[in-house]
Amino acid sequence: MARHALPTLVAIDGPAGSGKSSVSRAAARRLGFAYLDTGAAYRALAWLALDRNTDSSQADAVTALLKDFDYSIGTDPDEYFVTVGETDVTDAIRSPEVSAAVSAVARVPEVRGALTELFRSLAANVDRPGVVVEGRDITTIVAPEAEVRILLTASEEARMTRRSAEITTQSAETVAEQLRSRDRADSQVVDFMSAADGVITVDSTHLDFEQTIEAVIDVIHTRTKRTFE
Repeated sequence: MARHALPTLVAIDGPAGSGKSSVSRAAARRLGFAYLDTGAAYRALAWLALDRNTDSSQADAVTALLKDFDYSIGTDPDEYFVTVGETDVTDAIRSPEVSAAVSAVARVPEVRGALTELFRSLAANVDRPGVVVEGRDITTIVAPEAEVRILLTASEEARMTRRSAEITTQSAETVAEQLRSRDRADSQVVDFMSAADGVITVDSTHLDFEQTIEAVIDVIHTRTKRTFE
């Protein structure tokens, strides 16, 4: 039996507050593509570490969690969910506690290696003509061979304003410091602020949500020389 053709792969990287997740999901929906949020896996593992009172600063302890990390994620942009075992953690992984713990989990090399393989498998087996995969190191590590590679970025001020609008339970100052802290921690693991060779930068600083979606879709159409809509 002939192997099915691999889906068109769109890799999108970017920092927190750039609109990466919401824009990637909306673009996937319009193109009829699947959507894979890779950051959710790191968050889910951080949630598991907290749930089991695992010291996330201990790499061996975090790595041990991978043995029974029963992880599932919805790749239909209209039916997004994240589960660990029988537990739905879709909302729980967005908590401030998980956000504070995720960088320590994500910097463990064994974790990044295992999850990179998971992401590649998930992306290759979607039942759509394409898949938008977004995260921090998708264009360089997870899918450097992707047909379309995009760095979605924005100024620090714009990112802080957007994140503050999303998180209404905390002060703007607290949100800003959390974003800066996350940038610092993540930058120790991967360079997600500058585009690698062959990666197209989409700067959303002066674009609204709709304009950013259109800019990303334009890059996809240009790079693939195909219209999916």
